[in-house]
Amino acid sequence: MSANQLALWYLAASVLFILALKGLSSPVLARRGNLFGMIGMAIAVLVTLAITKKVAFILIAAAIGGTIGALVARRVQMTQMPQLVAAM
Repeated sequence: MSANQLALWYLAASVLFILALKGLSSPVLARRGNLFGMIGMAIAVLVTLAITKKVAFILIAAAIGGTIGALVARRVQMTQMPQLVAAM
């Protein structure tokens, strides 16, 4: 992947993140804002994995972090959502 292609993919992800923030400013547009954010993050992660040489290290770190996050999330009740957000 050339440097120009890489920059364009990251630019697309950045634009999607900005659109996500704009969408989250209104309850009517929140669903679309979340979708833009998810697509932007998927692009950023996939491009990063495509250009790095240490994919296994990144995936292991993500698995460890995901496991810890899932364990913390299961122990928090719905009334403790602010504490869960703070823990993450």
